[in-house]
Amino acid sequence: MNINIISRGKGKSAVAAAAYRAGEVIKNEYDGEVHDYSKKKGVVHTQLFLPVDAPDFYDRAELWNSVEKIEKAKNAQLAREVRVALPNELSLEQNINLVHEYVRDNFVCHGMVVDFSIHDKGDSNG
Repeated sequence: MNINIISRGKGKSAVAAAAYRAGEVIKNEYDGEVHDYSKKKGVVHTQLFLPVDAPDFYDRAELWNSVEKIEKAKNAQLAREVRVALPNELSLEQNINLVHEYVRDNFVCHGMVVDFSIHDKGDSNG
């Protein structure tokens, strides 16, 4: 497990991180930069989890651009990234269910939004 803070003060962008993790194209409305990771290989599943009282975000571009807009400070902590290696012995469906349960019990039920992606490069998490 590896945990990092995505901080504007360190030159990072929550929009860029989300685009990379999901293998998508997302325009950052904060600085106008387009982050295109649509050719990224190995993204096998992506999903947003929202707490009950959160606004309805229909896609990650809307979600992360809202975060970038709300956090005004030049050293704002925009998001936390939690990276884990999933067990190779489980199927993709089992790993998705494992992540669902983990994020629901440890983040979403405490009022946090979760945007997760599962990557499989075919290298056994190596």
